[in-house]
Parts: sequence; structure tokens; C-alpha cells
Amino acid sequence: MKSVHALLVQASGLLFAGLACAAPQHALTLYNEPPKYPADFQHFDYVNPDAPKGGIFRQAGFGGFDSLNPFIGKGVPADDIGMIYDTLAKQGLDEPFTEYGLVAGQIEKAPDNSWVRFYLRPEARFHDGHPIRAEDVVFSFETLTRDGAPLYRGYYSDVAEAIAEDPLKVLFKFKHNNNRELPLILGQLPVLPKHWWASRDFNKGNLELPLGSGPYKVSEVKAGRSVRYERVKDYWGKDLPVNRGFYNFDVMTTDYYRDNTVALEALKAGQFDYWLEMAAKNWANAYNIPAVTEGRLIKEQIPNGNPTGMQGFVFNLRRPVFQDLRVRQALTLLLDFEWTNKQLFNGAYARTRSYFENSEMAASGLPDAEQLAILDPFRGKVPEQVFSEAFQNPVTDGSGMIRAQQRKAYQLLQEAGWRIVDDKMVDATGKPVTIEFLLAQTEFERVLLPFKRNLSDLGIDLVIRRVDVSQYINRVRSRDFDMIVGSFPQSNSPGNEQREFWMAAAADKPGSRNSMGLKDPVVDQLVEQLINADSRQSLVAHARALDRVLQWGYYVIPNWHIKTWRVAYWNHIGHPAISPKYDIGITTWWIKPDAKPAVEIETKLQADPAGTE
Repeated sequence: MKSVHALLVQASGLLFAGLACAAPQHALTLYNEPPKYPADFQHFDYVNPDAPKGGIFRQAGFGGFDSLNPFIGKGVPADDIGMIYDTLAKQGLDEPFTEYGLVAGQIEKAPDNSWVRFYLRPEARFHDGHPIRAEDVVFSFETLTRDGAPLYRGYYSDVAEAIAEDPLKVLFKFKHNNNRELPLILGQLPVLPKHWWASRDFNKGNLELPLGSGPYKVSEVKAGRSVRYERVKDYWGKDLPVNRGFYNFDVMTTDYYRDNTVALEALKAGQFDYWLEMAAKNWANAYNIPAVTEGRLIKEQIPNGNPTGMQGFVFNLRRPVFQDLRVRQALTLLLDFEWTNKQLFNGAYARTRSYFENSEMAASGLPDAEQLAILDPFRGKVPEQVFSEAFQNPVTDGSGMIRAQQRKAYQLLQEAGWRIVDDKMVDATGKPVTIEFLLAQTEFERVLLPFKRNLSDLGIDLVIRRVDVSQYINRVRSRDFDMIVGSFPQSNSPGNEQREFWMAAAADKPGSRNSMGLKDPVVDQLVEQLINADSRQSLVAHARALDRVLQWGYYVIPNWHIKTWRVAYWNHIGHPAISPKYDIGITTWWIKPDAKPAVEIETKLQADPAGTE
């Protein structure tokens, strides 16, 4: 490609070369590899193109909501609100990172990756019949980067300009040409109606029913308690190949519960249809009921091909108590995963070691030559173990006695200037150490109590502070916490979102995903190098190098993972025989026409859901 490009530059100049080589395509891929599905494909392999339409699909939500604007850093948005909006392109769920045209029927990318152009479908329209045009796309981009949540500014930071070339063509020019992911990131841009927002304040979260263009629209809201979506029968994109077999429920409802234990009992009583089980204890013991034995309530484990990423107990590095690496390492030693897994999780989980767990991007063993070439410039700026040791979590015998780990932790704390005074641990300034663990879910309390006991043995007071969802979100956004349970999900093609997770620029942004407050110039450089990787091999090497630096920084206490989705659903629900590799695929499921739900739906919808008061 480079040699051809060079010849064209000599013949006609750089700009002409870019225009001459570019050609509109039906799909975008990261490294210009052929997409799985050709231009004339009829539907994705993981759908039933003849799935019946109709019925009501009932789900449960946790906590509550107070906003129908998911794009700003204020309020708690309703679950699934993104269904009402179409994006420029739609990601294939059985490919690592390929997008197919949705609002944009064709996509044209510069050979040197300096711009991308989207050709809008003339028939695309909002729910009020107003056509979707280039000015709506430009408005969406400018509004999200100016007034949206911090993640949008990070995602689109390499875009220099968005131009509506004519009513059906939008051009995005880039500041640099080495961000290969950027055209695909822009394909995920939700298209907002400029005419509707002209008389409204985008920064204000409220419960006014928004105008969208997608397969569903909001039809009813009970503040904080329930939300109801109805399928748009004349949805403009319903016959597109990317949508065939999707969006089969006429109605989707979510009732909110303040306690997941209550919600699970409601599922078993037939009060809603589907549940993604997150607790191993429940999966092992809570479904021993006749409905499961008789096959009316189905338990199923669906393979999850995604990287599991990292979930862990996150240290807020903005707090002085956590700024010494030795302190973070010491606290990591005090989580007894083996005992927890055996006694609380029925042995269901594996310990998470990598920030890119369950993928080829996870670092293991010692760094190879390619990783060393990336890491060598940072010698002396990162822990020496990055180069000489394979990172491993501490391992116990599962007995609950962790004397060796506690002795090592105490030694590390002493090296950091901590000491015992009157049976209490004090930090290097002489202040007694009390750590508040902020929590919204009751299920984690039983996991934290043994951890609290292990800290107490060293004179450290761990205060478990459980608050409601709204207060939790507000405190995390404003960084008012010591420790939280945090997650950093990963895709098979990590890229621009890594800025939001790890880079210093995101650390001070309220609501960014850099909840730990990480500010490390080495990490910043590694993230930029990963984003600018020019091949899959280079991407993997850079991800592994970044992984090693994050591991040895002890920024979180790693938790655990499982490589399946555990779902329970009533047998009047059907789903395709083939599940997408990288998603559960709920939007491809359907209601069986000849089956009845566990309880009468209309009666249920008129009643107050259990646990919402």
C-alpha cells in the first residue's frame, strides 16, 4: 500500500492520491482486512431472519434512574435508552471489530487514514418523520464533544473537523493519520435530531421523552421505577441486512429493584422474563425450584468470547494513603481469593491477573523481544519487575489463614513508614489508617467482610459504606471515595477508550473512567503507542506491554472472572441456535407465539413491581 501510495503522490500529488484510492465500502475494518460479510449479505449468521415479531419482554433493573439523556455526565440514565438511537454504522457481534453501514449506507476511508466520509441513506429518518441529514451528524459530533460526558472528548480527540459536504455526505478530517481505530469509533456516533434539540438544553437531564431514530421509542416512564419501550412498526431501517432478525419484541419493559435478592425472587415468581446472574452462590443454589426442574425456567451458560478485562478493588490514588506502591501491594496481599472462591463462590471463578484477561493481549511470562523494544525506553521509570518477573497474584491454601501474606504485607507497610501504635496501624504521618470502601450492591458485603477481618488483624480499619445508586454514582463521579469495586472492560481491539481508562488527562475529569486517578507519563505514552499501532501484531505487543506496567503498579486488587454469561429465562422466550461470539445477543431473541408467560403480563404491568417501593 505504501509503495502504491508513493507512486500516486509522485504522479498527482498527495491530496489527489487520497481521493483517487478511496472508494465507498459497505463495511469498515481496523487494518483494511476483508470483512466477514460481503456487500450483498442478507443477514448476520447469529440471527434468525424469520424470528416472529410480537410480545412483551420484561427485565429487571437495579436501583433506579432519573434521566433519559445517556450522553451527559449528570443523572442516572434509564437502562437500554440507547435503543432509541441509530448510529452511523453497526458493529458485527461475531467479528473482533468490524462495522457495517447503518445510517450511512457507504463509508469511504482515506488510504492514509487522514479522513473518513459517511454517505447517509436517503430513507433514514427520525421517529417524527424528519429525515436524518448531514447537519444532524455534525450537530451530534459537536454537541457530544462540547457538552457530552468526558468519554466523548477522549474518543473523538483526534478529529480536527466535521463537515457536512452536502445533505447526505459527512466528512471527518483527522489531526493525525496514525489512529486506525478512529473511523470505526466515528461509526459508533449516535445521530441526534438537531431540530428537536434546538429548543432544549442538552446539559439538563430530565424525563422528557426524547426523539430518536432507532428500532424502539420510549412510550412510558415511571420515574425511578419503570420504563417501557415500544417497537417502532414503521422503523425506517427494519429491512436492512444489518437489522434483519433483530428487535423482535413489540414491547420491552424494565422494572427497577433496590435489592437484587428481591429481584431474583421476582424472577422465580414469573414477574419478569430474563436475568443475567452475576453471583456464583445464586447460580449454584438459588435455582432449586420446580420451574427449573420442569424446564419452564431455563438456566443456560452462553460462551463469552470477549476479553473479560479487569474487575478489582480500585484504589483512589488521589488519596495520600494509597500513593505509595508498597502500600497498595501490601493491601493486595490481604485478599484471600482461594478461600473466598471455595467458601463463597462454590469454586466457580478464576482469579483475574491481566487487564486484558481472556485474550491474546494478556501479558504472561517474561516480555518477549518485541515487548522489550517497547518497554526498554522506560527503564528506571517503571518497576524493574516489569522486565524481570512474570506478574502473579498472591496464592493461599484456601484455609482462611494467611499468616505468610500478612507478615509480608506488614513488612511492606513498615518500609512505607507505617507502624503499629496502641494496636492501631498509623501511616507515615502518624495518622490512624481508616479506609472507606464505597459500595452500592449488597452482594459484595459478604466478600468484603473477610477482607475487612484480614486488614483488622494488622490494625487497619476498613469501613464498608453502602449507599443508594444515585449517591454512589455522584460520589464516584466527584471522586469522593477511598476504594470501590471497579471494572475496566476490554474489546478484542483496544484503542481510543484506553485514554479514558488510564491517561492523566482523564484523571481530573469528573465522570471519566480513570476512577483510580492514574497519572503516569509512561502509561500515557504506552496508551498512545497502542492506539497508533499499525498492525494486529503490533497492537497485541503494545497491549501486553501496557498490561505489564499496569499489573506491577498495583492500582487495583484483582478480582475474578468467568468465561460464560449465566442467564436464566422463562421458556416462552426463544433465541437463535447460534449465539454471537462477543455478545449475549438479547436483541436477537423473541417471544414464542404459541407460549404463555409465567404470569399474565397486563396484570403485572398494572401492579407495582416487588421491591420498588
